[in-house]
Amino acid sequence: MAVYRSIRDLDWALLIITLALCSLGILQIYSATHDTTWRNAWWKQVIYVVLGFVLLWIVTRIDYHTLLSQVPLFYGLTIAALLLTFAVGRTVFGGRRWIPLLGGFHFQASEFAKLVIILLVARFVSGIKKDRIEARDLVKLSAVVGVPAVLVLLQPDLGTSLTYLPVLAVGLFLGGLRWQQAVTILVILALVAPFGWYVLRDYQKSRLISFLDPERDPRGSGYQTIQSTIAVGSGGVWGRGVTKGSQTQLRFLPVPHTDFIFASFAEEHGFVGVVVMLGLYLLLVMQIVQNAQAAPDRAGIYVCMGVATLVLFHVLVNVGMVVGRMPVVGIPLPWMSAGGSNTLSMFMMLGLVNNVRLRRFVS
Repeated sequence: MAVYRSIRDLDWALLIITLALCSLGILQIYSATHDTTWRNAWWKQVIYVVLGFVLLWIVTRIDYHTLLSQVPLFYGLTIAALLLTFAVGRTVFGGRRWIPLLGGFHFQASEFAKLVIILLVARFVSGIKKDRIEARDLVKLSAVVGVPAVLVLLQPDLGTSLTYLPVLAVGLFLGGLRWQQAVTILVILALVAPFGWYVLRDYQKSRLISFLDPERDPRGSGYQTIQSTIAVGSGGVWGRGVTKGSQTQLRFLPVPHTDFIFASFAEEHGFVGVVVMLGLYLLLVMQIVQNAQAAPDRAGIYVCMGVATLVLFHVLVNVGMVVGRMPVVGIPLPWMSAGGSNTLSMFMMLGLVNNVRLRRFVS
């Protein structure tokens, strides 16, 4: 009876929206890769989606308070996995980010670290007894989140490391960060930012330069931005149709099934398709926020808002990157870009949201 009640009380609107996004993603992955060496990517994505729903259900069934109590263990395992990546990780496109598994699959520890960061921030902030963040709390939490962020940055994976920061920011904001503290943080970041230039790899510097002026190197660092904007624009109102996008099908568009799937989708489904897709993301984020508002305690609020912030950040940065409004970084489009680790971790985040939702009914 308890199982039936749990299934009935799941956020079905959230799950249906997610399934719709996954379906659009699988369709576009097939279209973008049907006659390439990645032609099997679409059915692999189907497997990832099925496994994702299984993991969602597993995460939903474990009380999130139990998960919060195990954060130190999860954090330790995450750091160990990130360090292991440096030792045995596979290098692809200049980054050592994937640990090889059996059957040709790969495990990206930095993606699952997002889950741990969400739980860690929720546990830390909900444990603060006062209604505001003290300076020592700010330093402690920033340092703990900073360790995995730096390890991921060194892989190098600037995009994924940046995704940890919005979760930290929203946790601090909801926990009672004062405006004086916020201003101080912004001033420090502004002063430190110029020194960050010397930490970046050459290709990362080239991406930043090409973001400001893609035509400066149209065949090199500016190529992706130029081709993706052409693809988005060529879609028009209704799009060119599945498997009929010129930039996608003629291979002018790099990796059209992963980080640049939005450009491929916009070319073949047009403005109308993009509005539908972005509308689904908006509904999804709103649904997560609604679950945060109904959460039974502060920890549940922080968990849901952490997930909502992460999803929103992914969508904004990915779309902004594709249309040339943000630098090119390796941030996939949730539930649409091909890839196992990101898809599974995102489903597990929705498991956390449903977990919080179901705990409303526990007296």
